Order: sequence, then C-alpha cells, then structure tokens
Amino acid sequence: VGIREVAVSDAVVHLNGRPITLRGVNRHDSDPTTGPVVDLEHMLWDLRLMKEHNINAVRSSHYPNDPRFYQLCDEHGFYVMSEADNESHGTQSRFLADPSWDNQVEHWNEPIADNPEWTETTVDRMRLCVHREKNRPSIISWSAGNECSYGCTLEAALFWAKEFDPTRLTHYESSYYRDSKRRYDYSCIDLYSRMYPAIEEIRDYLDSDPDKPFILVEYCHAMGNSPGDLEDYWEIIRADERMCGGFVWEWCDHAVTAGTSDDGRPIQLYGGDHDEAVHDGNFCVDGLVSPDRVPHPGLAELKNVQRPARVVEYDQDEGLLTIHNDLDHTDLSQYLRISYEVRCDGVVVDREDLDLVEPVPPHTSVMLRCEPKVPPTGRCHLLVTYRLARPDSLLTAGHILGFDEIALRNADRRHRWVAALAGRPIGETRLPVRREGTRIEVDSDRLSCAIDTRTGLPVSLSSEGRELLERPVELNIWRAPTDNDRHARLEWERAHYHQAVARAYGVDVDEEPGCVTISADVGLVAPSVQPALRGRLVWTLTDDGVLSLSLRLRRTLGFPSLPRLGLRLFLPESMSQVDYYGLGPQESYVDKHRASYHGAFSADVVDLHEDYIRPQENGSHADCNKVVVSGGGLSLAAVGPTPFSFNASRYTQEELAARRRNTELTPSGSTVLCLDAAMAGIGSNSCGPALRPRYQVDSQELGMELHLLLNPLITHTSTHTSTHNEVKP
Repeated sequence: VGIREVAVSDAVVHLNGRPITLRGVNRHDSDPTTGPVVDLEHMLWDLRLMKEHNINAVRSSHYPNDPRFYQLCDEHGFYVMSEADNESHGTQSRFLADPSWDNQVEHWNEPIADNPEWTETTVDRMRLCVHREKNRPSIISWSAGNECSYGCTLEAALFWAKEFDPTRLTHYESSYYRDSKRRYDYSCIDLYSRMYPAIEEIRDYLDSDPDKPFILVEYCHAMGNSPGDLEDYWEIIRADERMCGGFVWEWCDHAVTAGTSDDGRPIQLYGGDHDEAVHDGNFCVDGLVSPDRVPHPGLAELKNVQRPARVVEYDQDEGLLTIHNDLDHTDLSQYLRISYEVRCDGVVVDREDLDLVEPVPPHTSVMLRCEPKVPPTGRCHLLVTYRLARPDSLLTAGHILGFDEIALRNADRRHRWVAALAGRPIGETRLPVRREGTRIEVDSDRLSCAIDTRTGLPVSLSSEGRELLERPVELNIWRAPTDNDRHARLEWERAHYHQAVARAYGVDVDEEPGCVTISADVGLVAPSVQPALRGRLVWTLTDDGVLSLSLRLRRTLGFPSLPRLGLRLFLPESMSQVDYYGLGPQESYVDKHRASYHGAFSADVVDLHEDYIRPQENGSHADCNKVVVSGGGLSLAAVGPTPFSFNASRYTQEELAARRRNTELTPSGSTVLCLDAAMAGIGSNSCGPALRPRYQVDSQELGMELHLLLNPLITHTSTHTSTHNEVKP
C-alpha cells in the first residue's frame, strides 16, 4: 500500500506537498536474445543499474509494461509514467503533394487521431492501461500514448483518464501537433511536454508565465557516442521548479544477438541486417546501456549530472565549501557521506572526510570547513566525492553517488611538465641540416627529424636509428562521424573535409645556435573546392631533442565548422601503453565530460576504444597537458602549453566510418595517435537540436602549440597514477 498525493500548484509538480524532479529514462521491455520478453531478474537488473546511476523515474514507453515491473518500482522507490498503447506515428509519413514538415503536421491527425471512428479504440487502450495498474503507487502519471498527433480521440481518452482518476497527472506530448485550423481541448492535460527541444525553446516557455509544468518526456537522444548536452538541460531544470525533469531517450540499445565474433564479442544485428526493405538502420541503437546492459559512457555522464548534491561555491581563501542538497524529500546528512582529495598533476597530495553534523533539508545548502594543503606548483584540483551513507533495497553503503571537481589556485598553476619545458635552457650546439629531395633533415642528440617540403609536416621521427613514424604526420580536421553528426556530416562532406590534406607553399629554414626552425605557409586542400584553411606552420627542433609546433590557421569564409583540428601520427603497434594527464577515465569532449576528472591515467591503447555497435568517433580525452605513448623500447610524449585533447586507437577514422558494425573493424596495424587543439562537441543531434555554437569548432582563427619529445627525460615526481579502469573518483 502506498499513500501519496500528486498535484500541480503554480505550474510546479508536488508530491506530498513538496516539489519533485524526475530524473528519468524511457525504457522498453527489451533483451538481445528473448526480444520483448523479459523475466523478473532482468527487470530488477535494469532497476539496480538505474539506481546506481541516480535515476529515479521510468516512462513505460510506449505501452503498459509487465505488471511485475510496476511492483518492483513500488518496492524500490521509482516514479513511473505509465503509457497507454496508442501510437500512430506512421500516419505522419503519408504521401502528400507538399512534403514539407509543416504540411505533414497539418494532416498528421486526419487518419486516426482526429477521426471519430477511432475514438472508442483509443479510449479503450487508455482504460486498459489505467484499470490494470490503478493500484500501483509508483505510478504518478498516465500518458495517453506516443506520437499520434492530436484530435478528438485523444481528447476523449484524456477526459476519461482525468475523470476516472483525478489523483494522478495526465500527459500527452503529441498534443503539440495538430490541425492549426481548429481549436482543441487541452484542459485534461496536466503537463506541458516536449521532445528534444532546444534550450531556447524551454526558456521561451518559462518566460511566458505558463500554467503547466514543463516536462522533457524525451531528451538527450543517447545514440552512439552521446549525449553531450545533459548539463545544459540540467542547468535550466535545477534553476526553475516549473521544470519537473525529464526522461532521457532511452535506456538500452535495441539489437538482436546473432552469435559471437572471433574475438568473443556478441554480434548485434539491427535494422537492415535481415535484407528487409523498410527499416530504421541503427536508429534504435540509441541507449545508455548496450543490449546486454553494459553501461556506455553516456550513463556515467547522466549519473554525475544528476548527482544528489553539488558544490555551488568554494571560497579557497576562507576555506569554506558550500554544498547544495538537490534531493526532494531527504536530509542530506542522513543520506550520504562526503570526502575530498587534492590532486596535483594527478597525484593525490591530501585527503579528508567532511562531517555533516547539522541537518541539511531538501533544497537547502550547507557550508563546510575545507582547508586542504595545496602545493605551490602544478595543476591542482579539489575532488569532492559523495557516497551513500547506508544501504537501501538495491545499493550498498559506500556506493559512489557522484563528485564535484574544483580548480585550485596556487603560485604556478601550470602542469609541471609544461613548466619544466618552458624554463629549460637551450644550448649553443649547431644542429646539422640536410636537404634530400623533398626532405629537410635535422639531427639533435635525442631526435632526428625530416620535414616534407610538400606538406610542411614530419615524414620521419627517429631516435638512435629507430623510426617512430609508420606513415607521415597528417594535419587532421576529420573524424569518423558520430550518430549525432548525421546532419553536420552532410556539410562537412560537401566541404570535402574527409578528403582534406596539407599542402605547403614555400618552406623556410632558420639555423641558430641550439635550434633549427622550419616554417611553411600551408593550406588544407581537397579535390574540387578551394582550400578550407590557410596559415603558417612552424617547427622548431632544439639541441635537447624537443620538437615544438606552432600552428596558426584561418578558416575560409563560408566553410562550415570543423569536426576537429590537430595532428595524426601513425606509431608502431608495439607502442601500446598510454599514460596521460587530463580528463579521464571516461571519454571526454567539450560538452561531455561531467563523468571525468583530472588525473594521471594509464591504459593499454585497446582499452581506450569505446566499442559502440555502429563504429564512430570515440575515446577522446579533453583538457590534457601531456600524453606519453610507449612500448617496444620507444616512447613519444606530447606536451601542450595550452591543453589539448588526444585519441589513441588501433583503428583509423576511415575504418571507423566505413564499417557498419563493431565486430567488422580491422585494426590498422599501427597505434593511431590524434593530438587535437580543437574537437567538436557531441550534442544529441541524431534526434535533438543542433550542436550549440559554443561547442562547435567555428572560430575563424585557429591555432595549436605542442611539444613532441622522444624517450622523454622529464619524469613525474611521484609513482602514483590512476588506472584507466579506476571506478572511484
């Protein structure tokens, strides 16, 4: 028995008199082997994973679920939006003389949604949904269906639901789509619901003095490497009580297991793999977890975005940390334990527990004394971690609920490798320079370098006669399109970014004591279009074996934003160990990094690959100051005076883009290292709004500063590193 009161007051959803926020997902009954038939253990598995990742609500998209699922939600404390089995999405794609979206919307409701012949059937499905589960307290809302457009049939279904059960909220998103020539009754809909709106659309609604709460019934389409805009949505959800939260689309990838590959991975089939004429390709491979419930990085991102507490202010001078309780009904002091670490260049130098002595009621803040020891040099961060204080029905005590990271001030905030390179003395030794055809060769004690005068880029990097490059270095602006790049890639390919290569227009050599500088005017060119970028590239080799790059480029007016900008190196396959300082251990991008923190991480290159079912760009790590790739007695370090991102993989971006499935990928035989000054964000544009301008690589002026070192002499001052597979912050 559950006793609770659900109501809307002043456009805010309340449960038992308190405003609530739905941190939800859309869930289908789905299993890669049994299809839509799932057993009790499978349902509990889903709910446990959800609880572990701070999810508190489920929409039964798009039909009533197995009755036992609702019982589990009652038992383990989930909010549920139970949806009737009404869907007529296909009537939107009828043949019309005018195929425009606006005209399709005008006529979408004619066959079913606004056709009285379908009223009894529509209402009957609403009745069946309500009557079967009317005694389940976890259900706080009835949804009349999904994507049918709107009309008399749905008006009748919602009227019946509201009249029969006024104790629950009513919902129907597709009321937004209707015939503009007639008026409709929305009085029986309690929630204003939208799918995949832009942030600006939400702000416009909230500014209109609305009388209904706003719910994101589907948002942040989690298809492939996604979603990248969770934090942006949650900024506005947390700021306004009239935003009652939302349901990420969706919980799991939909695919059918058909055996295993030679290396033991499941072969997952999706649309088109059975030679069917009509299908959606991989459009249903769009979940936060794989078909067999292995979490994708997007689920970790969602977990930390929806963490139960947040640092809202840190006064380092006063040593005061302000933490806000984002829970709706629970005192923070009874729910979690808080600790902090100070990491300097990734090394833990201080750690402490923080005691919550006084009560911290829902939606209030507490100030805690926090005076950590901060070294005078190095990139230092305060990492505040939240752990479950006591076990509940699905989680054990100590389970990590989330974390916050705050950059700390000190006398020199540069990473110590960066500072060491900037402050090192340059000798007076003159370096030998040779011209061999299209090559300019320069030798130092630790590194020999050859620059191709046709590209301005290295074709050889060697040490003591051992070559590191298996192919010439490339200036790289392409990435294997993500599912969210499906629209942007059309413009990228029209601009021939996928075919762009560097061309040098004159190369200058300047020899000075202790260093040689090779400069070139360069362009990024491709067949049948003008150069997309032009600029100046400068390489400097010093007598201590440091090869430094300074790159300045200007994007040609009219060309679209770039997928990325950086270098691509092909290193021997034996160089498989990767050590880096930056955001990890999860993959991270400019808009998708809330599950990552700054640390010193180690991994094999194989483990840096995120194995999405449809191959695409993956495994990048942002805000790095250094990365060292080593193995087979060789080592190459890249150090950035300004932070960069990197990707290390067995696969080329061309291979990732060409293959339909992860089990079809063929390793390149090299360790492919991408060093990027800029990388486009991820967003959720596979079904959501376009990538926001601030996450695009759309500056007219672009640049890169980087140092390359072979078998670097610089060493870390501590032996501590965090493994890439580390699960705790």
